[in-house]
Amino acid sequence: MRSDNQSFLWDPPKDFILLGISDRPWLELPLFVVLLVSYILAMLGNISIILVSRLDAQLHSPMYIFLSHLSFLDLCYTTTTVPQMLANMGSSRKTISYGGCTVQYAIFHWLGCTECIVLAAMALDRYVAICEPLRYAIIMHRPLCQQLVAVAWLSGFGNSLVQVVLTVQLPFCGRKVLNNFFCEVPAMIKLSCADTAVNDTMLAVLVAFFVLVPLALILLSYGFIARAVLRIQTSMGRHKAFGTCSSHLVVVSLFYLPAIYMYLQPPSSYSQEQGKFISLFYSIITPTLNPFIYTLRNKDVKGALRRLLARAWRPCRR
Repeated sequence: MRSDNQSFLWDPPKDFILLGISDRPWLELPLFVVLLVSYILAMLGNISIILVSRLDAQLHSPMYIFLSHLSFLDLCYTTTTVPQMLANMGSSRKTISYGGCTVQYAIFHWLGCTECIVLAAMALDRYVAICEPLRYAIIMHRPLCQQLVAVAWLSGFGNSLVQVVLTVQLPFCGRKVLNNFFCEVPAMIKLSCADTAVNDTMLAVLVAFFVLVPLALILLSYGFIARAVLRIQTSMGRHKAFGTCSSHLVVVSLFYLPAIYMYLQPPSSYSQEQGKFISLFYSIITPTLNPFIYTLRNKDVKGALRRLLARAWRPCRR
């Protein structure tokens, strides 16, 4: 009998129930429409950024190499979570299999940590462009950009692997109701019935490394950039320099502020009710806004989009 009870405690559930906003059924239809529209816009916007960065020769600079990877990350981000959320909102069964849940939070954390490092690499690019303009082509050469991107993806994968290995060992004692829209590590730790001190500590250490270290590098880069810009004599020059950085700063703020709130507190003590809506924000709203932020505030991207549309429209007019 004891063996059977132990097996029950340690055997993972076959699936999890994702509560989402089941307690507010009147919100499901409006949220479904918002998510669907946001997902379509995120797909269109990020695919457009990737296409113009690849197809337009004027956008083959390091900045747009990083931007195309950021857009690809946002595409994957939304696709990892939003289709599942839409399926659950359109169904009375709001479940996800144990394996599907594991894959979801593994990919989600992989992409999140990768994006932290890509944003730091973009800040480095802006620092070199403004503070070392004459040496920009020498410092930010293509192989270095590719190496930085590779480090970002591999580091994110390493973080995700550690989190998955620790999380799949947690027992749930028959608990299977997740008060969230999708699976992520803090919610899984909160659901566990075992001592999660090791998981809490490891999550805090890894998040501090992958969130705070890149953020510190970003702030340091922009500190040097601000000092360099204030030395520019003409107001037009200062405006142009700030203009090249403002889009990136907005994106950094949209990404880091929710991440800091979510992950830089012990998962065992964070509010799931608040956390699930913050998760919803950075899993769909931020990836949807990013391409529009870069497009609306960037003359090069707007020009490249016009040229791409003109090329696509030309055969139709014949």
